[in-house]
Amino acid sequence: MAGGCSYLVRDNRFSQTTTPAASAPLNDRQAYFPEQPNSNGYPMDVKGKQPYTDSSQSTQPTPNETPRDSIDLEKQDDKTDTAPHDPHKKDPNQPKLPWGKRLLHFTWAWYTLTMSTGGIATLIAVQPHRFPGLLSIGAVFYVVNLIFFVVLCATMALRFIKFPGSFKESIMHEREALFISTFFLSVATIITGTQKYVVEMYEAAHPVRGWIVTSMGVAFWIYVFLTFCLAVFQYSFLFARHTYLLVKFMPSWLLPVFPVMLAGTIASVIGTDQPIGARMPILVAGLACQGLGFTLSILMYAHYIGRLMQVGYPNREHRGAMFIGVGPPSFTCLAFIGMANALPDDFDLQRDGLLDGNLLRTLALVSAVFLWVLHSRPEYFHLGWWAMVFPNTGFIIATINIGSSLKDETILYVANGLTIAIVLMWAFVLYHNVRAVVVADIMYPGRDEDVED
Repeated sequence: MAGGCSYLVRDNRFSQTTTPAASAPLNDRQAYFPEQPNSNGYPMDVKGKQPYTDSSQSTQPTPNETPRDSIDLEKQDDKTDTAPHDPHKKDPNQPKLPWGKRLLHFTWAWYTLTMSTGGIATLIAVQPHRFPGLLSIGAVFYVVNLIFFVVLCATMALRFIKFPGSFKESIMHEREALFISTFFLSVATIITGTQKYVVEMYEAAHPVRGWIVTSMGVAFWIYVFLTFCLAVFQYSFLFARHTYLLVKFMPSWLLPVFPVMLAGTIASVIGTDQPIGARMPILVAGLACQGLGFTLSILMYAHYIGRLMQVGYPNREHRGAMFIGVGPPSFTCLAFIGMANALPDDFDLQRDGLLDGNLLRTLALVSAVFLWVLHSRPEYFHLGWWAMVFPNTGFIIATINIGSSLKDETILYVANGLTIAIVLMWAFVLYHNVRAVVVADIMYPGRDEDVED
């Protein structure tokens, strides 16, 4: 040590004595009070007056990033004379790449296509006012969704095989890894679609229906286990490995818990056809998972509102993804009503006639109505645009469930109109998705979710 001072205790006060440069090792009191003393001889408290730094984690800065890359660039442009750096700006002279190289940038976010298409299929199946051929239209969406899902899985497998190490990179990436959840959300829509277009097509006494219903129950429990593990381990990994700034909060941070939350939605769809012995555990697990996801979403909404208040809207290329925030209250709403309706008619929790099925259905309806009311055109397409479809399908299904419970035809007709609007939105986003692939707005280096943002 180059030099120092020591403190002696005299009459309950500290006095300072200087020590030579080559002094003996510090004693316990010197090590505990290393700061300079104040005018009264006491060591000064500098705790909390220096910025906290944590060297245990290392962060990698985003290449070519300015401090406001994810902030509303239009707002920034109004306050500055120079154009801000926009990392999403496409280079008009970017070279053409062969499809083999572009395959490296086929990310997990592509499963937003199948989760949205599956959501449309489920939405059509629950329409309150039907016409001949409506279920056939829904069945077409269900089959198309299955085809999309198989194609996406094959393409993802081809990417991981063609580029060794890309699978590990994708599940560890700070941005792309968040979209792993869209794979499981697609599985959730396939399960609910199977219930609507396969299970319910068979008569109750049909011999095939029995084992299909059992298979749906098994699929539910496998789904709950995998999605719960995904939420726990992915959040744990992200907390330990990456550092996210709250001023860059995006609703995609909710995605890891989204699949396990939709276990409640699955339970509300398949619960009615399950045998009583298997139905109650499914409903209880679905309620627990729905509560877990919704509670975590509420906590994150606080950060989301703070981010919007502090730095404004996200970059216009990502504003479509803001609809992800519609999902948790909407799916919780429809899950509450669906699970309450799936309760047996003679259900009585305490066997005292107080907390019976009718009361729980009323409470579910009141809670659903409460949740129901909580909730510039981009230049380039991003897969986050599909968030304008999938969460809103949950909102419309919740509207249908509320209208059916209240027996209000006005709400049900509004839901019909919203259904038409969301189907048109699905077609709009699908067109821009295909166009973006053709003109290399996506599946191109620096243009997808496999880069930091």
